[in-house]
Amino acid sequence: MEHRPLGKSGLLVSDLCLGTMVFGEENPRGTDQRSATHIIQKFLDAGGNYIDTANVYAGGRSEEIVGAAIKDRRDRVILATKVRHATGQNLNDQGLSRYHMIRSVEASLRRLQTDVIDLLIAHAWDPLTPLEETLRAFDDLVASGKVRYIGVSNFKAWQLMKALALSDAHGWSRFIAAQYQYSLLERNIEHEISELCLHEGLGLTPWGPLGGGFLSGKYHPGDKPQEGRLAMMPDETEESWLRRSRERNWAILQVVDEVARSHQATHSQVALAWLLHQPAVCAVIIGARTLAQLDDNLAAGHLSLSEEELARLSQASEPDDPYPYRFLKLYGSRDPNPEV
Repeated sequence: MEHRPLGKSGLLVSDLCLGTMVFGEENPRGTDQRSATHIIQKFLDAGGNYIDTANVYAGGRSEEIVGAAIKDRRDRVILATKVRHATGQNLNDQGLSRYHMIRSVEASLRRLQTDVIDLLIAHAWDPLTPLEETLRAFDDLVASGKVRYIGVSNFKAWQLMKALALSDAHGWSRFIAAQYQYSLLERNIEHEISELCLHEGLGLTPWGPLGGGFLSGKYHPGDKPQEGRLAMMPDETEESWLRRSRERNWAILQVVDEVARSHQATHSQVALAWLLHQPAVCAVIIGARTLAQLDDNLAAGHLSLSEEELARLSQASEPDDPYPYRFLKLYGSRDPNPEV
């Protein structure tokens, strides 16, 4: 695997990040401890060093599994976890308050069997807690040595920019990484978030790179999912399928199929390789449930797409431009011939 700087930091991470959301889940989507440990070990042996988890994945079991698996190889891992969502029944067992953040980090350190979290990520915006309180708590956690770097996920662009401005104004630790949903199916972050990351020096780490499994090539128009992730969500399958089974998405998948055939590659490898070529992307989170899926995903790092192929994939998946983005393309550009 290639290794890239994470944002403006001096931290080098593998361009594929192992996501562990399903590790420890007790349902058909989950990966048991033994299998998860094998996946983690194989990922590290392949040159990966970036592992992502969260305090709420499988009720904390994901952190426990990751911690046990890397205990003897901790110095080889850049370990990321998250804070924000509910971890208990009490009113204050959620959010980005100083109270919850410190308690959450201490619990994560115990589950991960480590004395420091390399990257602590705000999992989502907290509308109740003043942003200054959250950012000062992040800074204090860094100063205490319990956290090395901080990151953000699922903030709106103005929320992220305000956080960066406050950190700069007060001399607090600054976000170096950003996690957002990003794939050939979901490119709306390109309206603002990806450019913000480029200009402000945040390493973009996309989650959901295969569009919930749609881009894996397992599915066909007119057929409801019988296998894969979309078939394993009985309460959500119909809604998830209708959201994805759209004419635009099938057109994207057709181009992915053509490119995959020309390289004798899989659909997943093409979808991941396209993301790895996007300017703001530092590393792509792969959510392998099995060793076979991991092997397939790892091969994406060796797939070289031509400029013509990248352009075809980008054109097929071009997102609509709502106001004011289309207006700005027409009238906010210095280009004498703006795109219509």
